[in-house]
Amino acid sequence: MKSLQIGRHTLDWGSRTYVMGILNITPDSFSGDGLLPAPISPHVQATGGELERGALALAKRFVEAGAVILDIGGESTRPGSQPVDAEEERRRVIPVVKAIVKEFPNTLISVDTYKASVAEEALNEGAHMVNDVWALRADPELKHVLARSKSPVILMHNRSNPASVEVRAQLGKAYIGAEYEDLIEDVKRELMDSVQLAREAGIEDERIILDPGIGFGKKVEHNLELINRLDVIRTLGFPVLLGPSRKSFIGYTLDLPPDQRLEGTAAAVAVGVARGADMVRVHDVEYMARVAQMADAIVRSQK
Repeated sequence: MKSLQIGRHTLDWGSRTYVMGILNITPDSFSGDGLLPAPISPHVQATGGELERGALALAKRFVEAGAVILDIGGESTRPGSQPVDAEEERRRVIPVVKAIVKEFPNTLISVDTYKASVAEEALNEGAHMVNDVWALRADPELKHVLARSKSPVILMHNRSNPASVEVRAQLGKAYIGAEYEDLIEDVKRELMDSVQLAREAGIEDERIILDPGIGFGKKVEHNLELINRLDVIRTLGFPVLLGPSRKSFIGYTLDLPPDQRLEGTAAAVAVGVARGADMVRVHDVEYMARVAQMADAIVRSQK
C-alpha cells in the first residue's frame, strides 16, 4: 500500500495510526459537541466571530494533543438528523476552514461533506481532503471535483434509513432495521462499488481511504462485528479509517449516554488499531491519541 503524499505531508500507511479530530460546526451534534448554538444567528457566522474563535480553540487543543488531521463538518450525520442546504453548510464551514488554514498551516484539513459545491470551495480555500459519508453516491458531481483537484477522499459505507431509527432516552438513536445477507461481504462489495465510481472519474487508488461506516445503517451487533473484523476490510487494499467515537452502539452496549462513552470509545479504538485501522476519527483527541499510541506500540512492536 503506497504512502499518501498531500503537499508537504506524507501519510505512511502501516507505520502508525493517524488521529483525526472532529470539529462539528453544527447546533445538533449527537454527542453534544457542536460549536454552533441554536438558533444560529448571523453574529456567529461572521468572519473572526465567535464561531471561528471556538473552532480555533478546539483545533489548538486537538493539534497539541496529537491530531494529524482535523475533520470539519457543517451538517450533522446522526441518525434522523435534518439535512441543511449547501449555502447554509458553506456559511458554517468555509470561515472555519479559512481560519484554521491560516492558524495551523502544518495540519491536514478534511471537510466532512457530500456536496460538491461545498467541497470545491473548501478545497479552494486550503482544505486537503473530503470525507464523504455517502461515498460519492449522494452528489454525482463530487467525484469530478475530487478528480480535478487531485484531493484524497474518504469513502464511507452507509445504509442509513431514517425509517429504521430507534430512540431510547439518554442513549440516542440507533438503527434497528438494517439487514445484511453477509455483513462483511456486503460492506466490502458496496465500498468497492464506490471505489469504481471514483476510478471512473479519474481518482487514483492512492487517494482513496475506506471507512466501514460504524453507526450508519447498522445494528449494534453489526458495529461490533465490523470493528472486530476490520482486518478483512483492509484486505481490499486501501487504508482504513475507523470512526467509533461516542456512538450509540457503545451506549447500547454499556447503557451509557454520549458524555460517558470515553472508555467504550477507547476499547473500540484499541481493537480497531489491533485489527489494522490506519486512522481513527474521534472527539476526545487527548485521550484517544494516547490509546492509539499505546496500541501502536503493542501491535507494531514486531514489525
